[in-house]
Amino acid sequence: MRKPNLTDVSIFAAVVEAGGFRAAAQKRGLSASSLSDCMRRLESDLGVRLLNRTTRSVTPTAAGERLLERLRPALQEIDAAFNDLDDDAQRPVGTLKLNVPVPVARFLLPDLLARFLRLYPGISVEVVMDNTFVDVNAGGYDAGVRYEESLAKDMIAVPIGPRRQRFVAAAAPRYLAERGTPTHPEELPGHDLLGHRFESGKVGVFEFHRDGRVVRIPPQGQLLTSSHDLKIRSAINGLGIVYTFEDFLREPLSDGRLVPILEDWWQAFDGPFLYYHGRRHMPSPLRAFVDFLRAEGQIAESSGVFGAVS
Repeated sequence: MRKPNLTDVSIFAAVVEAGGFRAAAQKRGLSASSLSDCMRRLESDLGVRLLNRTTRSVTPTAAGERLLERLRPALQEIDAAFNDLDDDAQRPVGTLKLNVPVPVARFLLPDLLARFLRLYPGISVEVVMDNTFVDVNAGGYDAGVRYEESLAKDMIAVPIGPRRQRFVAAAAPRYLAERGTPTHPEELPGHDLLGHRFESGKVGVFEFHRDGRVVRIPPQGQLLTSSHDLKIRSAINGLGIVYTFEDFLREPLSDGRLVPILEDWWQAFDGPFLYYHGRRHMPSPLRAFVDFLRAEGQIAESSGVFGAVS
């Protein structure tokens, strides 16, 4: 086995992450044929086939997947080192890759990123929505956003967004007129509850809190879905009771399409955190984003919107 060229190694990672030669070539400003030549040379140097190529897709072989898993942290460190050479504290450059849950992408990031990107025109942001916890390094991300119960102890966590959030229960006026308005969570088993199935296959439980007491009700009804939009539209159409993030229901509650119920029992919880692995050379876009969140937290702390950032 000959020692491989580092450029060929980085192109291998780029092709896998982009899902093909054409997409990777566009990102790199090269031709697809030149990338294909690099991959053939790398496979020849290593004596191992790294990619499965078809007319429709390019995917890593088992050997390629194992190699890429080991290479990603090293390639990220190399990128960070070169970014630090071109960068200064005032003008960070590069791409910030984030993995975030759907509610964060829909309700928190749009305004937050608008402010951040105006401050740093040399930075671009790539956001992938995913409700399951991921290893950000293994997935090729700079950082993720999750809630505290999902964070590993070896992660660095920085508060992002409102520090307290709630689940809100609601139903359409039509549904409540026909089925009655529950006044206690223990009355819910007699109602149609619109259930949510997570990517893991687990079905969410309606969990209510008051004065130290917790009541958990498994959803039972005619609809079980992984789509927040379908669940909310179904509630508006009178199919049952929905229990979800307050932000999802803010508009239909304000215009009367949904009516809040069991308000004294709504579950409150800590807001989300940006999390990442501590590394000696933090990529400059991530460093800028963390500094930005610290500044946002210090500015908003006095108004009670953010908690202190440590």
